[in-house]
Amino acid sequence: MNIQILAIDKLKKTDPEQILIMDYLKKTRWPIEVREFEEKRPLPDLQKKEAESRLLLNAVQENAKLIALDERGKELTSREFATLLKNWIDDGFNLTFLIGGANGHADTLKQKADLKIAFGRMTMPHLLARVVLAEQLYRAKTILEAHPYHRD
Repeated sequence: MNIQILAIDKLKKTDPEQILIMDYLKKTRWPIEVREFEEKRPLPDLQKKEAESRLLLNAVQENAKLIALDERGKELTSREFATLLKNWIDDGFNLTFLIGGANGHADTLKQKADLKIAFGRMTMPHLLARVVLAEQLYRAKTILEAHPYHRD
């Protein structure tokens, strides 16, 4: 089992979001690779969204379930998320989480995703979505290990 987080835009090591992300991922102790991409060409929003989605899709690992973070995606409880991860991991899948830029994901990426998830109905900055994902991965691990971190 390998987990990838593929995200648009690069964080500096000293950015507060990066510090939080790395703290949660370190505590998770799962094999999680974070890769960041940037589309540097000045493009109109729609073309930029398409180009960013191509960057993400080109980096997807083999035998991976694709989970796109999208504000219109399915809302899961933390327990549902943990169960879903466990089932896919038990079935031998790698997991790839896709986090788009400020314009979101192109339709082509959304169609290829095995699941689209939302962290609530409110729009959230894509950099903050990374922090929430890292925390939810940690929380999922604690749920699966019956650790007291998660409280219902």
